[in-house]
Amino acid sequence: MSIEVRRGTAPLVVSFPHTGTDLPREIEPRFASPWLAQRDADWWIDRLYDFATDLGATTIRTTISRSVIDVNRDPSGASLYPGQATTELCPTTTFDGAPLYRNGCEPDGEEIARRRAVWFDPYHQAIEAELTRLRALHPRVVLYDAHSIRSRIPRLFEGVLPQFNIGTFSGASCDTALAAAVQTECAASGMDHIRDGRFKGGWITRHYGRPTEGVHAIQMELAMRGYMDEPARPSPGNWPTPFDPDAPIRPVLIRILQTCLAFAAKDPA
Repeated sequence: MSIEVRRGTAPLVVSFPHTGTDLPREIEPRFASPWLAQRDADWWIDRLYDFATDLGATTIRTTISRSVIDVNRDPSGASLYPGQATTELCPTTTFDGAPLYRNGCEPDGEEIARRRAVWFDPYHQAIEAELTRLRALHPRVVLYDAHSIRSRIPRLFEGVLPQFNIGTFSGASCDTALAAAVQTECAASGMDHIRDGRFKGGWITRHYGRPTEGVHAIQMELAMRGYMDEPARPSPGNWPTPFDPDAPIRPVLIRILQTCLAFAAKDPA
């Protein structure tokens, strides 16, 4: 199974859509290289948040590489960031714009539909099922979509990305009180942060965030420098670098998830 679900009873679901590195046997030979097809994973994020289950949160993770299919993209193929560089439902380039596939091996419409049925749909069925289960127990639930990315990717953004990038789809995916509370924790850390900047939330945040129905979705995109070394030029010989379990960002993330739980526990009336 490519979906890993750890069920808790607290009103919090933590989603890990981009930590997978699996390349199915029938697809791997089509890629320019396995390393390139795995390079843009959200490295070690599931390990960084391994405390989430101790807080009673439910975690959902796919083991499939985002290069095979990106479960955080609009399944219609519409861009989440019109006019800006991004990657597709089944990406054909890396974040830096390099071709992912050997010439002529890119997925066609039929192959994209197959991948959606096999890997995309089950991930979202798992999210829907867990949100439904927890909403039966709690008046409101927080869906926290956990991400990370290299601090410098000129094709996607200028300069150095802030350490914490909070996405709320410009305020549409969650209550402003939740967004403000999470931002307060980021500010208290002394590290740079931004809300609804370059990363406003992907398909998961936008699709499931229904504040009026008791589901509040928020995305956190971390700059990877907060928990691992970042070489100037990632290569097969230096990337990914090891995870730092003692990274100072980790206590901040614990407080952020505790903040999400405190918000969900309040009487929405």
